[in-house]
Amino acid sequence: MPNTHLSPPLILSPVHQAALAFPQQTAIKRAGQYTSYSELSQRVIALNQQLSAVGISQGQSLACVASNSMEMICLYWACIDIGAIFFPISPRFPLTQIQGLIDEHRIGYFWSKENTELQHCRLLDLDFECVSNDLPQPIDVSRPANVILTSGSSGFPKAAVHRLANHIANAEGARSLIALEQGDAWLLSLPLFHIGGLAILNRCALVGACVVMPDHALTLSQQIDQDKLSHLSLVPAQLNKLLTDTSSKLKSIKALLLGGGAVSLDLLTQLKQRNIASYTSYGMTEMGSQITTGPALSDGSSGKLLPKRELKIKDGVIWVRGACLFMGYLTPDGIQACVDQDSWFYTKDRGEWNENGNLRILGRVDNMFISGGENIQPEEIEAALKLHPQIDDAIVFAIPDDKFGHLPAAIIRGSLARQPEAITSELELFLADKIARFKRPRHYYPWPESSEQTGLKVNRKSLIASLIQG
Repeated sequence: MPNTHLSPPLILSPVHQAALAFPQQTAIKRAGQYTSYSELSQRVIALNQQLSAVGISQGQSLACVASNSMEMICLYWACIDIGAIFFPISPRFPLTQIQGLIDEHRIGYFWSKENTELQHCRLLDLDFECVSNDLPQPIDVSRPANVILTSGSSGFPKAAVHRLANHIANAEGARSLIALEQGDAWLLSLPLFHIGGLAILNRCALVGACVVMPDHALTLSQQIDQDKLSHLSLVPAQLNKLLTDTSSKLKSIKALLLGGGAVSLDLLTQLKQRNIASYTSYGMTEMGSQITTGPALSDGSSGKLLPKRELKIKDGVIWVRGACLFMGYLTPDGIQACVDQDSWFYTKDRGEWNENGNLRILGRVDNMFISGGENIQPEEIEAALKLHPQIDDAIVFAIPDDKFGHLPAAIIRGSLARQPEAITSELELFLADKIARFKRPRHYYPWPESSEQTGLKVNRKSLIASLIQG
């Protein structure tokens, strides 16, 4: 009889593989300090020994309430080694929400640089300077490795669980289009509690590239020149600020990965003039980051399907599956798989393939609203608005109306937002040949100055709520 109980795939963690293949290659660069892959590997081994000594074992969650740091990177790889579930939480969350997550998921240990006090959860005192000369041990890449909290439309974030195998598949597929190799330098501009930030760690470790920590003493263009950055993940607002800084030629940049939906025509024109390769992508937490990717185009498309992914469109809505797909959502009763009988995941994203074979995202099923009996998809209007050269970003939402039920309104970012007396007439004329009359916003609001975007996607609900509450 054949043995049906196959042994799990055991390999060295990517960070230890990199230490063996190119030990002196810089793994992490921060404010002029360089950490090689050899040293990073030794620090991770010492840290996983400390975690094991306090009683953290395979399958247990370790919360990390922190912003990006060397310590946080080491904790991620140490959890990979011992099979603990790395559970990063934004330190910007209210304490009550953090405590709620700790209680909901029965987390017994956490680490934080912040003065965070949590009930029923032990704060770890760890020595991050310690190194070990012990040899790394092979790990099972199919076991749960980490949690990433989704922004979620329900208000309370869901905890998406990934295997290391999911991350490896995503990184390998992404590299098939956006080349990344030993010695390249990718800026860790996205938080590690978002999938985009964690994806950077995995991509770089797999090829021996360098993760560069943002240096807040420098402008982005200064850091590009100083650290010879080759890869950047940016949102349109960051890109606009970068391109207006004429002090840098951006010659070291090999690729820009742009998020946040359609990119304005003006920004794309500037990138083309500078001969900078830029890409847009459709991705999501549950698929480990990128699903489709392609050169940034003015039509707002998101490129073609990357390897190790599958995508189908059923009744106008996108379904995905493949080697990148997460294990499910973490619940008090375990990991809940959220796929149909054929392993397809329902994304709630509406999409279509355009005439060039590129995916075009039409919007979220749960963002659509009705105005005067007509279906309004906010993302369609946002894409039209971003064609205006003085608009960098836009969010469209519904406002109540006695006659029509709801009417579209827009929050815009860009120089046009600073001209309130002219904005309505200017955009009414601009949109006349782009979208139907009933889809054109009736009210325009400037982007809230206090809003901060931490990932590649704008938190729509948070931004709209801040405007209404303000």
